[in-house]
Amino acid sequence: MTDSRPLAAVVLAAGEGTRMHSARPKPLHRLCGRPMILYVFDALAELAVERVVVVVGHRGDWVTKTLVEMAPASLSIEFVEQPEARGTGDALAVGLTAIADSLLDGDGDVVVLPGDAPLVRPSTLAALVGHHRAAEAAATLLTAVLPDPTGYDRVVRGKDDAVVAVVYDAEVTGDDRAIEEVATTVHCFHLASLAPALRRLHPVGPRREHSLTGLYAVLHDAGYRVESLVMADPTEAAGVNDRGQLAAAEAELRDRINERWMRAGVTMWDPDRTYLDSSVTLEPDVVLGPGVVLQGSTTVAAGAEVGPGCRLVDTLVGPGAVLTHTTATRATIGAGASVGPYVVLEEGADVPPGAVVEPFTRIVGP
Repeated sequence: MTDSRPLAAVVLAAGEGTRMHSARPKPLHRLCGRPMILYVFDALAELAVERVVVVVGHRGDWVTKTLVEMAPASLSIEFVEQPEARGTGDALAVGLTAIADSLLDGDGDVVVLPGDAPLVRPSTLAALVGHHRAAEAAATLLTAVLPDPTGYDRVVRGKDDAVVAVVYDAEVTGDDRAIEEVATTVHCFHLASLAPALRRLHPVGPRREHSLTGLYAVLHDAGYRVESLVMADPTEAAGVNDRGQLAAAEAELRDRINERWMRAGVTMWDPDRTYLDSSVTLEPDVVLGPGVVLQGSTTVAAGAEVGPGCRLVDTLVGPGAVLTHTTATRATIGAGASVGPYVVLEEGADVPPGAVVEPFTRIVGP
């Protein structure tokens, strides 16, 4: 983006996530070794965002502590609490209280997205903001076109192709049922027109909550330009509301991680059966066999072969080492060592360079 207008972001992370059936706040469930909300912050870190406001609620202290410790240092983050769960519109209104008046009263924009959208790419957020500004819109919604839109809110367009309204799924009737363009949970708003529109929201749905999607009808009826940007890949805006969706998001992120490493010179015999945390480091000419699981800060040096069936946690593998059916935790394996099969390296174990560790061996640390 070349536009110099100020840009803020509000991340909605106050939901309890009851369908996860967990004491852990939904945004902190892990994907490829990291809390899912961190992937949202990774995407925001590549935009010229002046401030990120995080709206917390259920177990907000846990969410706050995680982000303070782990979020990208380049982002200026502030936290506000939504005392009562009254919907995403109310959560955004709470979030605006932490945005500087200079942004609210000026010509700034705000990106709004949930903490459980870990698949959205930085390029997609940049395209959303760019489209929003090029159209001089008051609001721009990220949307997707689905062959079966059942269960999603529908985007209704007017004669000039502008967005007229977003219809809550349970209230879709008549011709609107045939609409294939659906709303996501990612938005961009012009700040000067946002606060007045929020005050005019009406509650919807069985829980009578104030939903952000209602803003589009409010702004259109007030005479503002309202836009949408259709994503090329609808999976990017997929939310995570239960364990099944968590597994689907993990699979998508794992595919991205594996593809990135293969393009960097790593060989994978079976990428569908190779599981790498996002924090793992691999050098060129590493070979990974099927069933390999690499977690934490594991590092594998050039020319090493790991697998099949290895699980390494926070382990350092030296150049040219060969491992088969090995389990290791915080271990060090020297250059050219041969380990396995069926070897266990306990915490702190150190295999010297060139050593041969026979099958069915257990090595304990110091």
